Amino acid sequence: IPKSRTGLVAVNVLGRITNFADFATTDIGFFGRVTSFGINYGQVANNLPSPDKVLELFSNLKVTKTRIYDTNPEILSAFAKSNVEVIVTVENEMLIQLNDPQQALQWVNGHIKPYLPDTKITGIQVGNELFTNGDTTLIQYLVPAVVNIHNALVRLGIDSNIHVSTPSSLEVLQESYPPSAGSFKSEISGIMSQFLSFLSTTKAPFWINAYPYFAYKDDPSRIPLDYVLFNPNEGMVDPNTNLHYDNMLYAQVDAVTFAIARLNFSGIEVRVSETGWPSKGDANEIGATLENAQTYNRNLLRRQMANEGTPLSPRMRLEAYFFALFNEDMKTGATSERNYGLFQADETMTYNVGLSAFASSSTSSTSISLTSSAAHTKVKVKPVFFFSPSLWQNSYERK
Repeated sequence: IPKSRTGLVAVNVLGRITNFADFATTDIGFFGRVTSFGINYGQVANNLPSPDKVLELFSNLKVTKTRIYDTNPEILSAFAKSNVEVIVTVENEMLIQLNDPQQALQWVNGHIKPYLPDTKITGIQVGNELFTNGDTTLIQYLVPAVVNIHNALVRLGIDSNIHVSTPSSLEVLQESYPPSAGSFKSEISGIMSQFLSFLSTTKAPFWINAYPYFAYKDDPSRIPLDYVLFNPNEGMVDPNTNLHYDNMLYAQVDAVTFAIARLNFSGIEVRVSETGWPSKGDANEIGATLENAQTYNRNLLRRQMANEGTPLSPRMRLEAYFFALFNEDMKTGATSERNYGLFQADETMTYNVGLSAFASSSTSSTSISLTSSAAHTKVKVKPVFFFSPSLWQNSYERK
């Protein structure tokens, strides 16, 4: 795949962005249009409503997009002839098989094509956090798998509205503070460059899982709670760009954008595939409260409704997927794992972030979308700290 090197960002020997002005004032590719955000629709529970009931909930909330972490036939069938767009996921264990182009074609024929066009499948996520899951063999299959799946879509004539990508943990970053110092870990830079070349060629987004909650939980004495909750606060100024950040999520996203630029790529949109805050936790899970969860999600929702972009890309609305729709009672690990839901399994709200007000509005120009996770965890996080006189910032890996 030919690599896209447009030269929007030049990096000198000190690793600094040298022509930031051009980078900061340029909209990235064709992604400047308004798109909706997402909320994870998790399935790791034995008491959740049926897909038909979830579709009814989507309709009541005016939800028009969903993302699932498998190709659940019940969901794909239930959403047929609805206005809900669906992003599906290839399980990690499938990657070796999809290294064979013929197997990839068979997979698309069996898991995607039968549901089109009635079900609006708009994206395929190949694996989850493959760059940082510890399996150095599996990551070698990522680029062949995404290429083979994309080629299968092309061969079948169904590629025009379906992007192919993969979500990554923030642990892919070697540096994340300040955002302009963002860079990928050297040990993954080779495969990352190949993957970014694929995204650049196919105009697909780069997805990142970002949880400011973990940063605060592990270092509450040095990370301001208001900074991670989107509340009014002093924030921080990136010394290399003079951009002001009033929340950690935007700083994390821009760090990824700068990391992409350091590998000489541009025109690749960064989207947040997962973000959220638990409403309950164990005694050592500092900050896992209903009040903080409501504040984080409500404040981010308001920014999404305002079509807000990050300081680096203010004219390009940040697309973010909230985690999660329901509390999931079969998740293992810490108590927080079972308490990310905006709703209980009986469809009552865990807390109100303003979704009901949104649903009752007929004039809003933005729609809500939901994401689904079939088997997904956020435990065993590993903190990486970067010091600043006014702020500590962390990136984390979910194992």
